[in-house]
Amino acid sequence: MNRKDLMLKTIEAVLEKDGRLRLKEYLELTHAQRVLVTFLEEEEEVMETALLSEPALAKDWNRPEEDAAWQHLQ
Repeated sequence: MNRKDLMLKTIEAVLEKDGRLRLKEYLELTHAQRVLVTFLEEEEEVMETALLSEPALAKDWNRPEEDAAWQHLQ
C-alpha cells in the first residue's frame, strides 16, 4: 500500500494489556505509520446500553405518526 492509500483509513483493532496493537484485518505497511487510537466501550457494555434504551426508544418509534413518516420507503 502506498502512502496515499493509507490517508484516513480506519481499521478495527484491539489494544492488548501489554500494549500490543492487534489489527482485526491484515495490513501490509512499507514503513512506520502514525495512527490515532480511540478507546471504545466494551461490546458487552454497548449491547447492555442498547437493550436498556430499547423500551424508551420503542415508545417514541412505535407510533402511527412514525409509521406514516416512513411509509414511502416500504
